[in-house]
Amino acid sequence: MRGVMGKYPSSDGNGGEVGGANGIIKTNRKCRDVVFLLFFIAFWIAMIVNSSFAFNQGNPLRLNFGLDYKGNVCGGKHKDFNLHELELKYYVNPNQVYQSGLKNSGAKLSNARTICLLDCPTPSEDSLNWVCDYPEGDIRISLDDWIDMNYDYYADLTPELRNSSLQLQGPCYPVIFPSVNVYWTCQFVDRPSNVSLTHWKQLNGVTIDDDMVIDKSIHNSINQRSSVLKRYVADVGKSWPVLIVCGGLLPLGLSLLWLLMIRHFVTAMPWVTVFFFNGLIISVTMFYYLKAGWIGNDAISPIIGEHDPYYHVSAREQHHIRAAAFLMTCVMIVAVLSSIAIVRRILMATSVLKVAAKVIGEVHALIIFPIVPYLILAVFYMFWLSAALNLFSSGQIVRNDCNTNCCAYDLKAKRVSCDDCCGYSIHYTPHIAASILFHLFGCYWATQFIIACSSTVIAGSVASYYWARGESSTTIPFLPVFSSMKLLMRYSLGSVAIGSLIVSFVESTRFILEAVRRRLKVADIMPENWIKRMLFYISRVCLKCIELTVKSVNRNAYIMIAITGKGFFKASEMATDLIISNILRIGRVNVIGDVILFLGKLCVSLASALFGFLMLDTHKYKSSHNKITSPLFPVLVCWGLGYVVATLFFAVVEMSIDTIILSYCQDAEEHQGTAHYAPPLLIETFDEQNEVQRIGQ
Repeated sequence: MRGVMGKYPSSDGNGGEVGGANGIIKTNRKCRDVVFLLFFIAFWIAMIVNSSFAFNQGNPLRLNFGLDYKGNVCGGKHKDFNLHELELKYYVNPNQVYQSGLKNSGAKLSNARTICLLDCPTPSEDSLNWVCDYPEGDIRISLDDWIDMNYDYYADLTPELRNSSLQLQGPCYPVIFPSVNVYWTCQFVDRPSNVSLTHWKQLNGVTIDDDMVIDKSIHNSINQRSSVLKRYVADVGKSWPVLIVCGGLLPLGLSLLWLLMIRHFVTAMPWVTVFFFNGLIISVTMFYYLKAGWIGNDAISPIIGEHDPYYHVSAREQHHIRAAAFLMTCVMIVAVLSSIAIVRRILMATSVLKVAAKVIGEVHALIIFPIVPYLILAVFYMFWLSAALNLFSSGQIVRNDCNTNCCAYDLKAKRVSCDDCCGYSIHYTPHIAASILFHLFGCYWATQFIIACSSTVIAGSVASYYWARGESSTTIPFLPVFSSMKLLMRYSLGSVAIGSLIVSFVESTRFILEAVRRRLKVADIMPENWIKRMLFYISRVCLKCIELTVKSVNRNAYIMIAITGKGFFKASEMATDLIISNILRIGRVNVIGDVILFLGKLCVSLASALFGFLMLDTHKYKSSHNKITSPLFPVLVCWGLGYVVATLFFAVVEMSIDTIILSYCQDAEEHQGTAHYAPPLLIETFDEQNEVQRIGQ
């Protein structure tokens, strides 16, 4: 036991660092890991530049709404036309849609002529309806009048323009097929109107193809992976009130309530946590069942607005919500069985939580301190989410380079033009993908950095309580929290930056490798040899173990940084030595307590997800403009935000336990196995563990 004593400062005053209430916490320190702090600052400058590019180039309307034949975004305000209310993209030429669905035709749907409308047009029951181009040139009517006329000014055209329209060259096009609003695109229904076709033939219009290909062509475009991802991102942006309430305010209130209950009802809290965890995970799973259509009649639908109840359209969002429901079922079963398995160990968790409750009762500011990093993260997330929406929608609108043999009447040029009939699309350069990845990594690093700073401040406050021999609250006021915060800001931000960077890097690497694995699995090029396959899965497990180990080492390193003021790597070494030499003692006392705290975080995050489902189930998010295509992403974001907020507040208990135990180990190392500064309750807890463990068995 004496082998590691020399690595730690003495608490008897000889080392000048740890003596009593005025010991190590107030020792003269120096700035540590300055290089990593400068790197973190440079990273933030790059984040600001990257976000500036997003705000300059992005337009979140592009995530949901398509482009018209002029390259304008439907639903937006433009130089020539105000399309604010015209959100639906409609393909005016059915033959172009048909040709784009044929194999080896060379035609692409992105080059088909589109226009922005207020609603999807339907064929007339006794005549022929038309959809005409935006009024310009000799068509001297306003855009509002054009809308009031149901986009039809065919009767006012000259014979020349009527003849051009009968050749499907515009400016007016016949409405032959009924259409439905599928994610703000009018998808043709392969049931052409016989009345409209008869009138069209009587006018000697060109032949219109009415094969079922016309239905599938638009459907495949809507279900492209890139289109689905854009809609998911747009869902998060449109549900910002839900994120504020369910991802911010609700977890704040629940976390504060949990801390107060730990303070006053510590014996009952492990049981309450396990009970609510099981109830919440079952409730969230049932909501996934509802949205998947497995129970009830509230399944998500890609069709917006009123439609034929016998007409159904499939979408990737439906498959994804069903996959999520199946996954939640598996998680629910494992979680419920695991929570039942630890019931016998709850007595051990209670004794550990009592120590944290004692600390919270003495250092009063610990309960309200997490509000500071909470507010910082709230401001950061609002900025980050706004930049993310613009970044995902950034890109340049360019005319396609096509070889399609098509012509359309140009109202401004007053002639049929065959030179510029190609459509428009949004061009994404490779650097945009890199910017998105950089932005996502920046979010994770910033989150880990704020959590690490909060944990270090809490550790410093609790350490001052421990080395003051657990004196009464009159000698431990709010000062330890502010003193610890001052030491962090002045000396240790670089150490926290490198610690949070390591966690972010390991987690990001694991995420990227997992994404590669899924792509290989989809492409069916996974290793066939069983040895290679086994090594592949072992590597995944090892990477996950490395991630968990790094997080654990980092957490204890933050404690040693708060206590000793050392740099990150030295503090990690010191913490690791202490843990290894006291592994049995720490593991026996701490593991079950960590499990209960983890379940508590899940309770808060699951409650956020549950209330997110409830808010998204209101009429506001089922209407045309604000419709959420799927609750999947908004609920996941609510869950993630709830977990981050819970982590900030639960760190008060978590870091209190870890700091007390690590300080106890250091104290015992320095005094030949007897901890001089340990509070009586902690000593009683360690003495009772063997008996509690025997009873639990």
